[in-house]
Amino acid sequence: MKMSLLNLSKKCFLVPESDRIEMIRHCIEADLAPTELEIIDESHMHAGHSGHGGAGHFKVKIVSDKFNGQLPLARHRMVYAAVESLMPKEIHALSIEALTIDENS
Repeated sequence: MKMSLLNLSKKCFLVPESDRIEMIRHCIEADLAPTELEIIDESHMHAGHSGHGGAGHFKVKIVSDKFNGQLPLARHRMVYAAVESLMPKEIHALSIEALTIDENS
């Protein structure tokens, strides 16, 4: 089983690659307190592509009050800041849908 080093809150953890979704979930929940969070691993769709160094391709849908009053670019920056410790070792590409609660209704 391939392992990856995770650095969250100045602590390093060794976790199986299969736990990448949980790593992403932990980072996003800690920073953005979402009311809804969906994470899809799309790495299989990019099998054989070079340049990712073993890191994954993910799609996230995040609904959070913290996005209120924020433009889409600012929301994306907030998400990237939340998962910064996972880039580029664990996350190679991230597709983001960032919505407020009202926009998700």
